[in-house]
Amino acid sequence: MPYVMVQIPKPPSAASPTPRSVPTSADVARLAGVSRATVSYVLNNTSAVRISEPTRRRVHQAAKELGYVPHAAARTLRAGHSRMVLMPAPAIPVGPLYGQFINDLQWALSRLDYTVVQYGTAGFRGDEAARAWAELRPVAVLVPGSGLGPEGVAVLKRAGARAVVTLGPERVHGAHALLMDHGVVGHCAGAHLYARGRRRIGVVVPDDAGLETFSRPRLEGVRQALRGTDATVTELPLGYTERSAAELVSRWPELGIDGVFAYNDEYAMLVMRALQDAGVRVPDETAVVGADDLMLGRLLRPRLSTVRIDLPSGRELAELVDRVVRDCGDEPETHRVLGASVVRRESS
Repeated sequence: MPYVMVQIPKPPSAASPTPRSVPTSADVARLAGVSRATVSYVLNNTSAVRISEPTRRRVHQAAKELGYVPHAAARTLRAGHSRMVLMPAPAIPVGPLYGQFINDLQWALSRLDYTVVQYGTAGFRGDEAARAWAELRPVAVLVPGSGLGPEGVAVLKRAGARAVVTLGPERVHGAHALLMDHGVVGHCAGAHLYARGRRRIGVVVPDDAGLETFSRPRLEGVRQALRGTDATVTELPLGYTERSAAELVSRWPELGIDGVFAYNDEYAMLVMRALQDAGVRVPDETAVVGADDLMLGRLLRPRLSTVRIDLPSGRELAELVDRVVRDCGDEPETHRVLGASVVRRESS
C-alpha cells in the first residue's frame, strides 16, 4: 500500500501585540501643556507651590486620560519617606463598630494623601511581626490591640517609620498611645444593672481566642462597679453559638441570675433569644444589657439596653498621624480615647 506524505502548512503566527509603553509624567505634561515640575506639584499635592485651579484640573484630566499614576518608589526617594500607613489586620473577630471606625480612618488618611495598607498577621507575633512590617518601609504604623513591644517600635523607627501608634489598653515605650480602657464599658453596665435593682449579676465572657483583650477588662469593670455592694458577680463563659447559649440558659435556675451583661450586643441577642426560648421573661426575671449600640438591638422585642462606646473619629486619628509624620521629633503622646454611656431600653 503506497504512502503519501502530506505537509500541513503551518499557519502564520499571530503578530504579538506591541507592548504599550508606560505613561510618564512627561507625557502628562505634554498633554496638559505644562512643565513636568507642575505635574509633580499637582499630583503630589505640594502646598508650597501655588497652582491655579484650572491648571490642576487640566493635569488631573491628562493623567486620567493617559492612565498615569505616580511611581510610589520614586516619590519615596524624593521625599525621603513613603506615604504608606500600615495597619496590621486584627487577628480576632471585629464587630461593625470597629469596622466603621477603620473605614472612617482610611477615608480620612486618603484625604491627606496617604495610602492605607492592611497587613495580614497570620504566622507573625509581636516584634517578629514588626520586622515584617518594616520591610515595606511604611511612614506610619497603627497597631490595634496588644503584642507590640519596645523592640518592635525601635525596629520600625530604624526602618523609617515616623509614626508608630498603638490602640490598646497599655502604653508601649517609644510609641504614641491611644489608650482604650474597656473597663469603663463593664463599669457602666454593672452600675446600670445595680441601679435597676439587680443583685445577682452574670457577665458573659466569650470563648473566642483573642477577645480576652476586651472581655477581661469589661468583666473587671463590672466587678469594680459592684465592689462593696450586696451584689454578686458570676463569670459566664460562652461560645458564639445557639447551642452554647441554650446550654448556659439551661443552668439559669441554679445560677439564680437576675441581670446579665453580655459582653456586646451580638452576645446579648444570643443570650436573650435563649432566655426567651426557655421561658425566662426579659426583663421581669432577668435584665439583659449589651454593648456597641447596634441598630439591630433596637429592632428586638424587648428593645435591647446597651452601652454606647465612643471611639476617636477617623479624622482625629488621621490628623494625629499626619502631625507626627511631619514633626517626628516630638515626645510620644498618650491619649485616653474610649468613652462609654448606657442607653436604657426595655430589656433592662
